[in-house]
Amino acid sequence: MDLDVVFLGTSGSAPTARRAPSATLVRRGGERLLVDCGEGTQRQLLRSDIGLVELEEVFLTHLHADHFLGLPGMLKTFALRGREVALTVYGPSGTRALFGSLRRLFGRLTYEVTVVELEPGDVLQRDGYRLSAFPVDHGVDAVGYSIIEDPRPGRFDVDAADRLGVPSGPDRGALQQGRSVTLADGRVVTPAEVLGEGRRGRVAVLAGDTAPTATVVEAAAGADVLVHEATFLADERDRAKETRHSTAAEAALVAREAGVGLLALTHVSNRYGGREVEEEARQLFADTVVPRDFDVVDVPFPERGPPVLVPRGARRGRGEVGSGV
Repeated sequence: MDLDVVFLGTSGSAPTARRAPSATLVRRGGERLLVDCGEGTQRQLLRSDIGLVELEEVFLTHLHADHFLGLPGMLKTFALRGREVALTVYGPSGTRALFGSLRRLFGRLTYEVTVVELEPGDVLQRDGYRLSAFPVDHGVDAVGYSIIEDPRPGRFDVDAADRLGVPSGPDRGALQQGRSVTLADGRVVTPAEVLGEGRRGRVAVLAGDTAPTATVVEAAAGADVLVHEATFLADERDRAKETRHSTAAEAALVAREAGVGLLALTHVSNRYGGREVEEEARQLFADTVVPRDFDVVDVPFPERGPPVLVPRGARRGRGEVGSGV
């Protein structure tokens, strides 16, 4: 099953000519999870190869305007298209009150919207994975999100199955899914007899806006990819501390301590281009990338290789020339 992270908006608090405000889409199989919905997110989706799909879930990390201003317009567009599929908006404490205020902007909708407030430590159990909210340090009610896949069975040993006389077909499928089978001669074959050591699932962590904090290190421990903000460089460390943001170097230290596979830095201030942000972080954590809008981080299963940045991976069919700064 494919898992990737699509960067729709990588700018800091304000958009630039080439970077939109915060919006990140996690795709797992056929599921689409939108984390934050900054100004212009629906247009970013329309400009991408993804299109304005009928998202069923939106997750807000916190309630600063650059992380939700795109939501009213997107909800209204869905209604204008006659949408009927229900949508759930998750967010920290205060999300219900915010949504009540936003209703005056988007008016009556053609579909049901449910607002769910999450506290740090809340877990949403899904088919094959769980989504966990964890605390961050941004000076307001805010959470990050971890997508944690369930452990997977070990590799199927065909030779062992042959020796045991397990016929090809449903019995082998059942064993791969962790269920014992009874053969025609009455013998019971257990998964342990034909499966190798269990394999871990993938983990993607999106921290949202935050100062460097141990709670992110804990949430991201051993993760395949950590998406972390880098609003400032080291020469603005005091400003970062004052506003509860992170420098690129501080984010790199979080990634290094957590032992992540790949660090993806976002929320880049218009003071900088991506290159200097990447250079500062890589001095402390080499496996760092600074995605531009429409870049994608592909997260394969660990045995198939490390996460990889795919430049313009969400605009392959668009034929647009240019790079983000």
